[in-house]
Amino acid sequence: MLKPTIFVDLDLPKAVLNYLAEHCSVDAWTEEDTVPREELHTRLAPAEGYLTGGRRIDESLLEAAPNLKVVSSVSVGYNHFDIDAMKRHDVTGTHTPEVLDETVADLVFALMLGSARRVAELDQYVRDGRWKRGDDGVLFGLDVHHATVGIIGMGRIGEAVARRAAHGFGMKVNYHNRSRKPEAEAKYGASYMELDELLAASDFVVMLTPLTNETKSLIGRREFRLMKSSAIFINASRGATVDEPALIEALQDGTIHAAGLDVFQQEPLPADHPLLTLPNVLLLPHIGSATEKTRDAMAMLAARNLVAVLQGEEPPHRVPEFKV
Repeated sequence: MLKPTIFVDLDLPKAVLNYLAEHCSVDAWTEEDTVPREELHTRLAPAEGYLTGGRRIDESLLEAAPNLKVVSSVSVGYNHFDIDAMKRHDVTGTHTPEVLDETVADLVFALMLGSARRVAELDQYVRDGRWKRGDDGVLFGLDVHHATVGIIGMGRIGEAVARRAAHGFGMKVNYHNRSRKPEAEAKYGASYMELDELLAASDFVVMLTPLTNETKSLIGRREFRLMKSSAIFINASRGATVDEPALIEALQDGTIHAAGLDVFQQEPLPADHPLLTLPNVLLLPHIGSATEKTRDAMAMLAARNLVAVLQGEEPPHRVPEFKV
């Protein structure tokens, strides 16, 4: 039986490539640079499946890929999918939730702890030779234990953060979500709040929503002004969920105390970006799921999603908008 042709645009673990090769004829991009768009269109022309690290799936790409049946993304987020265009071309989309929940929750706490205790700033303080006896007051940070965390977006990652907060750090947990989560409320003593109430009550505000039309620029100048002046804002969702100029202003003028960010409106950050000049923000290069174990698991899940669709089976994780 003739194997379906697929195109892969990222480096995959050997075990994942071997799995794909068992079921498909694999065309893999092996260069270090991102595949150019014209080349991508050429490589996709015969393909029935496309496994990607997050390439934009739009009308022009779909027109160049008349045989395409499935796009499997090695990511939880799928805002790079033009859902309407994919539906018009009868192409389904899959993604890789769940396998990265605990890893991302770990990173959220790294951002909370690092921002509150000024870890990166004080590491540089020591390296610069500025540390001297008697300057303890200069080095003060904020407590994380028994503080209040407000989680915006109580999905699986949000619940993993809530579990760490309540059971590990004795924190009070507030949350805002499209729907209430009674089980999470019972497990973690979490309190559902409207967004404005959560912002005003929380010492740490953690952004974990997917990027949708409703969540784009959800947190802006008005919302930052509702927060405590001692509050720390954490974003591990998508950069566009926040009005970045408003965040910069809030950090500059003391509207909020600090921020810990793993995502930005423009990635990578340009060298002249204002955030790079601020001492009260901890910046990471979008590494929420970046451990070898987790990335390998995501890649294998993406491969299984792709193969399942091509075999006429229900994949482990079809994007919700494509579910019948």
